Amino acid sequence: MIKYETNSKLVQPGQIFVAIKGHTVDGHDFIPEAIKRGAIKAIVDHQTNDDIEELIVPDTKAYLNEQIVKEYAKEFKDIKFIGVTGTNGKTTTCYLVYQLLRLFGKNVAYLGTIGFYHGDYYQELDNTTPDILTLYKMLFIAKKGGVKYIVMEVSSHSLALDRVAGLAFTIGGFTNLTQDHLDFHETMENYLQAKLKMIGYLNGHGKMILNADDKASKAFLKLAPAKTVGLKGSYQINKYTFSTDTTTIKFTYRKKEYVVTTNLTSHFNVYNYLMALAIMQTLGFKIEDIIYHTKDIYPPKGRCETIKVKEGLAVVDFAHTPDAVEKVIDAYNENKPARLITLVGCGGDRDPKKRPIMGRIATDKSDYVIFTSDNPRTEDPEAILADIIKDNHATNYETIVDRRAAIKRGIDLLEPGDILLLLGKGHENYQIIGHEKHHFDDAEEVKNY
Repeated sequence: MIKYETNSKLVQPGQIFVAIKGHTVDGHDFIPEAIKRGAIKAIVDHQTNDDIEELIVPDTKAYLNEQIVKEYAKEFKDIKFIGVTGTNGKTTTCYLVYQLLRLFGKNVAYLGTIGFYHGDYYQELDNTTPDILTLYKMLFIAKKGGVKYIVMEVSSHSLALDRVAGLAFTIGGFTNLTQDHLDFHETMENYLQAKLKMIGYLNGHGKMILNADDKASKAFLKLAPAKTVGLKGSYQINKYTFSTDTTTIKFTYRKKEYVVTTNLTSHFNVYNYLMALAIMQTLGFKIEDIIYHTKDIYPPKGRCETIKVKEGLAVVDFAHTPDAVEKVIDAYNENKPARLITLVGCGGDRDPKKRPIMGRIATDKSDYVIFTSDNPRTEDPEAILADIIKDNHATNYETIVDRRAAIKRGIDLLEPGDILLLLGKGHENYQIIGHEKHHFDDAEEVKNY
């Protein structure tokens, strides 16, 4: 058990409570509750009148990070960490590697957007890469279960905030860099610099694998040698063809051509799959064996999840950035549907600059669009929709605030051969309105229609 705790409700007898000031609450206010639950010491940034031994430090969060790394990082030196960063594709790439390692009989854990998986154990996560204390708690669960590999998504927030401090990665993957999270990073240059920190977390023999067709890869290559995936990569894409539920890829590695058919669709999943294959091959597995197991791996829930409805298709996907929305729409346009109908929104309390960009992409590339709510959080949903359609002079759209009603409307519009894209929420089974989570699942809504 880690001896530190930041949530007073989770304190166990004998633990040290670390009081951290957050955006909305101050951990110092919860010291009395921590005492009741058995805390024997508190780490604080000022003296309090609470009846407990206190250690006053300038920054309690920084202190916790330092102590976690100092006291516990050595516990995981025998585990191989695989970390993937990038705006889009992290979840699919990591989940594919996780499945492949299991098919090879390896004891592996996955940690990322869709949760923490290890064997039959599952834990939902609030962040793609959790805070360092939560992360290390999960690492101990994995270690206790005999895990030898941990495949994890490494977000730009986690790199900027040192949430993965103390970890040494055997392999680091970079998928792409497109506009997102500017509410946090402010500029694309800051965003890139956060991603580049991934190189510093590689162990002494660690290797980077990059998407050669993303221009940000050049910045990585200036700092470290790497394998690449792409049209001119180490794993060179020669040709690919896809249907509604599979993709066949021809690629070359070291002058030998391979052909593989995957249970994934779309252009961007060609890169996700080959990134996963490159990671596996770099870990020591043979390409022929990886291809053999490919028939048994699938995209994670909410990533191009296809549901037959009426005489058309509904596709649920997590795409929530301009680049991801454009790539998904382009991919399904290549499937030549009778019509492509897109349902999409934008999250509240997040980067507002991308809203009109996403709106224009949707109306430019779709036959019809329904703009609706995503996770409005504390913003007015009507105001978010107004941002999305700002300066959009197209006429092929409507707005419906209620997402359930919008999905029903989208399915009502479906005619034979049409495809309805439900974008933005993917695997999420909730909608955040205000500060509360309400159960909501796009795929479930389609199935309930």
